[in-house]
Amino acid sequence: MSGSVKDVKSKAELDNITKSGEAVIIHFWASWCDASKQMDQVFSHLSTDFPNTHFLTVEAEEQPEISEAFSVSSVPYFVFVKDGKTVDTLEGADPSSLATKVARVAGSANPGEPAAPASLGMAAGPTVLETVKEFAKENGSSPQANQAQPGLSDTLKNRLQQLIDSHPIMLFMKGNPEAPRCGFSQKVIDILKDENVKFGTFDILSDNEVRDGLKLLSNWPTFPQLYCKGELLGGCDIAIAMHESGELKEVFRDHGIDAIGSVEAKVGGSENGKGGITQSTGLSTTLTSRLESLINSSPVMLFMKGKPTEPKCGFSGKVVAILQEEKVTFESFDILTDEEVRQGLKVYSNWSSYPQLYIKGELIGGSDIVLEMQKSGELKRILVEKGIVQKETLEDHLKSLITSSPVMLFMKGTPDAPRCGFSSKVVNALKEKGVSFGSFDILSDEEVRQGLKVFSNWPTFPQLYYKGELIGGCDIILELRDNGELKSTLSE
Repeated sequence: MSGSVKDVKSKAELDNITKSGEAVIIHFWASWCDASKQMDQVFSHLSTDFPNTHFLTVEAEEQPEISEAFSVSSVPYFVFVKDGKTVDTLEGADPSSLATKVARVAGSANPGEPAAPASLGMAAGPTVLETVKEFAKENGSSPQANQAQPGLSDTLKNRLQQLIDSHPIMLFMKGNPEAPRCGFSQKVIDILKDENVKFGTFDILSDNEVRDGLKLLSNWPTFPQLYCKGELLGGCDIAIAMHESGELKEVFRDHGIDAIGSVEAKVGGSENGKGGITQSTGLSTTLTSRLESLINSSPVMLFMKGKPTEPKCGFSGKVVAILQEEKVTFESFDILTDEEVRQGLKVYSNWSSYPQLYIKGELIGGSDIVLEMQKSGELKRILVEKGIVQKETLEDHLKSLITSSPVMLFMKGTPDAPRCGFSSKVVNALKEKGVSFGSFDILSDEEVRQGLKVFSNWPTFPQLYYKGELIGGCDIILELRDNGELKSTLSE
């Protein structure tokens, strides 16, 4: 790293800088990523153009605590902080967008206006932009290219899944258990040895295809990565927290993984996910009454670690995401705030771990069971049967999508990565006129694609709607633009 750019080595160091309230730009990078190296040139030039702004770099894999705090899932990735808060982000090698966003955060450009030439790094090196743009185009490192690519090949997906499933407990690490190549991997190895469980490992430094592919498959940017029965638990920090709280032992036990040489019986009733309520729990009448009151305090009740906005474990976060996907209104209780409820509910429900999901007072199960039920459609069926959610017709779904934004575009692909020339032309026309709009990729949902043709009586895509009314397709939109009527039509 060059210029006035500072390399950050710890979360504490970063916190000290961001709490000053000054503008801070953070570049998350990786040594293996050529796009990161190219964007570093632009980043360094920008640091000279904005001397009063902090320009920081973070090596994503070496600083997992910082990467996880900012939800970094790919590199290069930029975070813009002001007054101690994240105000914007940028993913991929897009120098023009980076310069414009830097200028806005640094206060040198008005909102909606492009950055000045100097802010694009031109003063420091006129060929930098073109070099990076060409590199991004050739290597697919821009956000547009990333979204247009299909992602992992089926062959690589199958290989990764086979590796993940090769052992009940599987650790992807740097090095091997006898010779870890980073401190984070060493810590997780020590934890697993302390838990006294058998586990398999894979040295991600030995295979870049696995290393890069696993980040995409798991949507987790750093290593080590710990899996249990094919499900990602998390990285080093999560493994440490789960180990210290005793949850890691519970998770292993609930998945049928005993300590080496253990003769302890499996927890009764955990196989089918319906633990039920034992006739004699041994709990006090007061506690039993309180637990029953909590369970029935909402038609859908989730006992979890943390809050829906801040889950404290991956399993809790998974169930929250599922309920949100199903558009379910639910209440939650953070069992980390009340040890009596945390321990008592395990006995009451005969279910030893969290999260625990209840519908109309009945235990559904934990994250694995809820996920299986969602995939099979069983969860939606139960929610409909219990009157929690209404069964949505295709027409209702289409109306909801059409009105989800005042200006709504049904297109092939996304605005950043259109998948046909007509969609691209409409997107460009809307952007040229400064029209904000929502979009839906009709290639992602065949039911919506075919249903909308009938609903609108319009056989092709793209289709543009304003306040629920069809405006037309590509030809009409371009005609409105050329006549100077597009913006007025979409703001009446």
